[in-house]
Amino acid sequence: MKEGRLGYNSDNKRYGLLISDLWERDGFHCGECMEVMVEGEWVPTRIEMDYSGLWYLVDTPYRGDGLEYVRARIPERN
Repeated sequence: MKEGRLGYNSDNKRYGLLISDLWERDGFHCGECMEVMVEGEWVPTRIEMDYSGLWYLVDTPYRGDGLEYVRARIPERN
């Protein structure tokens, strides 16, 4: 698993995964799955956008600007 933090990429207007301030993934698309840290536990989720254009993580308390700096991990690509 690749672990880092979520960050907003203003170039493509999407949240991506940063590792040591470098883009591991420069932007997630709606429906992409990951795990995020919620109250000390890894929780499976997926990223979505609501009708107003606000990004959020399904079944987590994270939405909008609250996604910034959230610890996240994704499977390594082959």
